[in-house]
Amino acid sequence: MAGKKSPWGKGSGSGSEEPTGESDGDSGDKTRGPRNPWLPPGSGGDGRRTPNIEDIFKNRGPEGPRRSGGGGGGPGFRFPERPGGKSWFPVAVAGIIAVGVLATSVHLIGPQQQAVVKTLGDYTRTMDPGLNFSLPFPIETVDVEDVQGVRPVRIPGSNNAVKLILTGDQNLVDLSYIVRWNIKDLEDFKFRLVAPEETVNEVAEAAMRASVAEKNLDETFSGQGRASIEQDVRERMQRTLDAYQAGIRVLGVEIEKADPPSQVVDAFRDVQVAEQQADALRNQAQGYAQQELARAEGEADAFNKVYEEYRLAPQVTRQRLYYETMERILSETDKTVVETNGVQTYLPLPEIRKRAQGAEPTTTVTAPGGQ
Repeated sequence: MAGKKSPWGKGSGSGSEEPTGESDGDSGDKTRGPRNPWLPPGSGGDGRRTPNIEDIFKNRGPEGPRRSGGGGGGPGFRFPERPGGKSWFPVAVAGIIAVGVLATSVHLIGPQQQAVVKTLGDYTRTMDPGLNFSLPFPIETVDVEDVQGVRPVRIPGSNNAVKLILTGDQNLVDLSYIVRWNIKDLEDFKFRLVAPEETVNEVAEAAMRASVAEKNLDETFSGQGRASIEQDVRERMQRTLDAYQAGIRVLGVEIEKADPPSQVVDAFRDVQVAEQQADALRNQAQGYAQQELARAEGEADAFNKVYEEYRLAPQVTRQRLYYETMERILSETDKTVVETNGVQTYLPLPEIRKRAQGAEPTTTVTAPGGQ
């Protein structure tokens, strides 16, 4: 645009010299143009040069333009400096790295624990209890496990769940039991099996079914039979896990519940009551038989002793036996018959006894019609 002045104080077509400073209010110089808005305040020069991107963001921060000089309290932050003018930032970074290396290189293993060390993902060694050292993470990684703590597994997992197992006499029994185990070899436990806990659960169930299948229903419910099943299950599980090289030690098996299925529990209780009554009657009969046998043996011994005396004096013994027999028989009867001359053959002993006691019986006979 010819003949017009540039907004920066220079005509578009003139070759006049540019002013070198800002407009002065006293001089009233009209040839000086406005300041370049893209330059920060207080910058030197003529204020009309091409703006630089570094100049735009040089004194700006997240909170807005930074003030230089004069006023205090700017939002800028400067890291503390060491003596000599150097920054503490490299020292802080080095300290953080040293703490991380120390934390991942020193390991305190508890008395019931062991740890496996993997170097770049491959197993290298096992750490025993105590203070141990390793290369820092991620060169070596350390996985600590409790090898002596008892780990219980409940089968089935819920108390209300039903686990029906077939017995040797083709009956069903609802069993719930607990398997207790710990780690025998940490290396095998960590790297031989994908899911050791699930393996223990499945091996326990298989061993329990095999053991119960060798027992009948009554043995499963009895205390001695349950103890035998628990011991058999533990031995079967240990053999299977050793064959898998699982690194697991089975400590024990405990049967918590052994009941008939809920659908037939009432009928099963009736059968149990009948069996208990049959056992009671059987025991009663056996007791009576033993009592009678003892009495018969006692009488046989008494007869043998009498026979020995009879052999020594037959006539005296025969007469004595007669008297004792008659005494025993006549003491239980109310009538006595005496076959001797001059003696009344019938003696009403009960009547005589009653008269002697002064209690004569009175007999009232009522004729028909009340007469």
